[in-house]
Amino acid sequence: MFRSPTKLRFRLLALLAAAPLPAFAAARRTVATHPPAAQKSTSSAATAHYVGSEACADCHEGIATSFAQASMGHSMVAISPRLLTTLHLPASYTDPTTHHSYTVYAQDGKLWQSEYELAPGTADQEVFRSTHPIRWIIGTGENGIGGLLTRGGYLFQGPMSYYTQAGKWLLSPGYQHGDYGFNRIIQPGCISCHSARPQPIAGIDGKYAEPPFSHLSIGCENCHGPGSTHVEAMDRGNHHSRPDPTIVNPARLTRQLSDDICMSCHELGDARILEAGRTYQDFRPGQPLAKTLAIFTIAPTRQQPPDKDHLEPYSSMILSKCYRASLSQPDAHQMRCTTCHDPHVEPTHAEAPAYYNPTCLQCHTRSSCTESVALRRATTPADNCIGCHMPRRPITTISHTSATNHRILARPDEALPDSIYQQSTPQMPDLVHLDPSPSAPVPALRTRMLAYRMLMDREPALHDDWLQTLGQLEQTDAADPVVQTNLGHRDLLNQHYTEAINHLRQALQANPQQPEAWVDLSEAQARSGDTAGSIQSAQQAVAHDPYAAPLQKTLIARLIDAQQYDQAVAAMRQYLALFPEDDFIRKALAIAQQ
Repeated sequence: MFRSPTKLRFRLLALLAAAPLPAFAAARRTVATHPPAAQKSTSSAATAHYVGSEACADCHEGIATSFAQASMGHSMVAISPRLLTTLHLPASYTDPTTHHSYTVYAQDGKLWQSEYELAPGTADQEVFRSTHPIRWIIGTGENGIGGLLTRGGYLFQGPMSYYTQAGKWLLSPGYQHGDYGFNRIIQPGCISCHSARPQPIAGIDGKYAEPPFSHLSIGCENCHGPGSTHVEAMDRGNHHSRPDPTIVNPARLTRQLSDDICMSCHELGDARILEAGRTYQDFRPGQPLAKTLAIFTIAPTRQQPPDKDHLEPYSSMILSKCYRASLSQPDAHQMRCTTCHDPHVEPTHAEAPAYYNPTCLQCHTRSSCTESVALRRATTPADNCIGCHMPRRPITTISHTSATNHRILARPDEALPDSIYQQSTPQMPDLVHLDPSPSAPVPALRTRMLAYRMLMDREPALHDDWLQTLGQLEQTDAADPVVQTNLGHRDLLNQHYTEAINHLRQALQANPQQPEAWVDLSEAQARSGDTAGSIQSAQQAVAHDPYAAPLQKTLIARLIDAQQYDQAVAAMRQYLALFPEDDFIRKALAIAQQ
C-alpha cells in the first residue's frame, strides 16, 4: 500500500517533469506528414519495378565494378564473419555524464552492442544491462560507420559508432542529446538515402517489413529508376536507339530533373516535407522531386547571414559564380551536380587533380590562376584547383553536411552574393523552397504549414506563419486529418480545450495512426478534467508508437495524476523493460515501491 498519496503523487510527477525528453522524439512528432496506412503509392510508371543492381551488372560490368568501390556502392552491408574481422573489435566506452558503459564485440559470427550501468562503488553489480545483435553496418567509413538493429519490427540505430578520424568506437551521432539506448528510431526519410530499397510500412514511423530492405547498398536504380522494363527489353533483344525510353539516363535529363536526383538525398535543408499522400518511395528519377518532397531552408537575412560556408552541396553550388554564370547558357550547358561528379567513379585524394581539373578547364584556362606555378606545385596534391577553390574541412564526427565548399570561392574571403538574400517569395517570405526549376510553383499551402510547424520551435517568428497558413487551410481543407491535428494543437496552445478535443477527435477518426494527436488529445482531456479519457488517449498513443519513450512517460504521468498507483507501477515496469537505460523512471519506480 502507498503512504501519503498526495506527497507521493507530487514527488513522482516532479521527477517525471524533470526527466529530459530526447530531442529527436519531439522533433520526430512535431508534424504528421504521412498518409494513412491504407493509402497506396501514387508514383507514375507503376508498371516498372526494382530488380537490383545485380541485374544491371550482367551488361554493365565495368560500371558496376567501379561503382561498387565508390562510397554509395557500399553504403550498407549485412553483418558477416568476414566483415567482423575489419571492425576494430572489441571496444568499450563509458559516458562520463551518465556513467553508463557500452561495449561492442563479436560473438558466434554476430556483432553485438551492449549498454549497462554498475552500482556505485561496485565492480560487477549491474543496475541494468541491455544487449542486442546488430544486423547491418551503415556508412562508408570515410567519416565513420554505425550499426542498425531491429526490435519488434522497428528499425533502430545502435548506440555505438566507429569514428574514422578518432580511430575508436564512441557514442553514435545524436546521443549527445540524450541516452536513447537501443531505441533511436530510423525514419524512412533517413534510410531511403542510405540504402537501395527500404520497405517501410506506410503511416507507421520506424516500422518496416521483414526484411526491412529488398536491396541493401545504394544501387543503380536509385539514380536510374526501376529497371525491370529495361532488363526485359534487353533480354528480348530490343536495343532501343538513344534516348532509351525503358530506363532513365540522368545525363540526358534537364538540369532541373538531373539535380532533383542528387537533391533527394544530398540536400537536407531545415525541413523536408512530403506532399500529401506521398511517401519517400514514390520519388523516381526523371520526375520532379517537388511532386513528392519539398525541401525548405530558413531564409537568411543580412542581419542573420549564414554563419558558415560549408553548407549543403546544392544550396552552396547555386551561390557560386560558376553556377550563376552558366545560367545564361542553354540548359544542356548549365552547371549541375553531374558537371563535376560521376557517381560511378570516386577518385582518391591523390587522383583528384587529374580527375577534376579538366572540368574546371572547360571554362577557365591555366593562365586564369593568378598564383605562381611554384606555389601551385607545392600543394598536396600538386596543382589542385579544387584544393584551393573548394577547400575541405576536417570532419571528426559523422556529419550530414558537405566536407567540401561547393560555393567555389575565387578567394577565401569572397563575400556572399546578394542573391542569397533574394531566394524567398512574397507568398513565403521566411522560408526558401530549394528547387532547381526556375519556374517552380510555390509549394502547396498544406506543405508550407507543415514546414512552419516543424521549424517554429527553433525559429519562433515562424509561429505566426504557421497560424496564418493553418487559418487559411481551416477555410479550404478542414477535412484533411493533418489540418485537423494542427487545429487541435493550435487550440490546445490557446487553452481552448473543448475546441481542441473536437478537432483532435475528428483527426483521429479519419486516421488513428497519429501518436502526436493522441498525446495532444490526452493533454486537452486532462486539462478539461476528463481524467479517464486522458488515460485512454495516452494508452492509444503508446499502442500506436510503442518505442517512443515520451509517449510512455505521458501515460505514466496520467496514471499518477489519477492516483492509479498500481497501474502506474505496472506502466513503469513495462517502460523499463523497453528502456532500461532511463535512470529517471528507475528512480520514480523506486519511490513508488518504497
